[in-house]
Amino acid sequence: MLSPLVANLSLPQVLKIRPILLSAFVAALAFNASQAQLISPTVPAPDVPAAAATPAPAPAALPPIERLATEAQQALFKAADRVTGPAEAGTSIRPAGRKQSFSAPKVEDPATWAKDSHHKLALMQVKFGGTVEEIMFELYPQDAPQTVSNFLDNVETGAYNGLAFHRAIQGFIAQTGDPLTSDEAARERWGTGGEGKTVPAEIKRNHSKGAVAMGRKSDKVNPSKSSNGYQFYFSLGNYGSLDGKYTVFGQVVSGIEVLERISKMPVDSNDCPIARIELKSIKIMDHQGPMYVSAKSGNGDGRKFTKPAAARGPFERFLSRVW
Repeated sequence: MLSPLVANLSLPQVLKIRPILLSAFVAALAFNASQAQLISPTVPAPDVPAAAATPAPAPAALPPIERLATEAQQALFKAADRVTGPAEAGTSIRPAGRKQSFSAPKVEDPATWAKDSHHKLALMQVKFGGTVEEIMFELYPQDAPQTVSNFLDNVETGAYNGLAFHRAIQGFIAQTGDPLTSDEAARERWGTGGEGKTVPAEIKRNHSKGAVAMGRKSDKVNPSKSSNGYQFYFSLGNYGSLDGKYTVFGQVVSGIEVLERISKMPVDSNDCPIARIELKSIKIMDHQGPMYVSAKSGNGDGRKFTKPAAARGPFERFLSRVW
């Protein structure tokens, strides 16, 4: 829409001032571009030391960069949240050769766990979209003892605290655990870290929806299928094509909807979320008996399991006794 000033001009007058308007428009675009460059740190080109990159001077009138980054991140998450429901048949994003199986493996219902049964659980806190969400999953030391032991060591040393989700594909997987993701400047190498430590393959369980498995290098360079010592992923479907190839060491109990939201976030050409999705912490706890369902809607079947007593704060434990 033309401004009132331009609308009142004759055609010859408009043509005369057109170069001036064009120059002003180009200048505005240049200013907006300088803001966008400051929202995300510039990654040095491959083989160029980081010190060689000279940052562009910030315009004096720019708002605080923290506020710009927050606003940009929230805009991304709001846009992704508008995407509801599964993709139409034939349009879901899946890497070639990975087909979703039609017969879902049977997963034990936590609400039916026996009273004298013992379970080792991991409670993971993830920060994204301005909030902190929780994902809880059971560990299987009986099926993958070395893998679970390595995972517990990583948790105990705080190796996962502050890392980011570096791969997210809607309807397929959400992956994290790469030590390199603690450094935003190393974004181009995200997904390649953690190879300093490997764990022998312990392939026994299937890739049901919510399965937790370790990442690894391809068979060409890793014929023994040894797992990466840090990276792990969540399966967002029942993928029989992955069975027998990766070590599954856990199963999501609550929070699968959080992982599905993560998988819908805008990503770059490497399937890496553009806005940082951070793994704040993981807490390990032992639980006995069944998991009780809260009134809130939650995991894929509309239920959300309550936290084990070991994961609750003093006020939460008091409420559970009162109510």
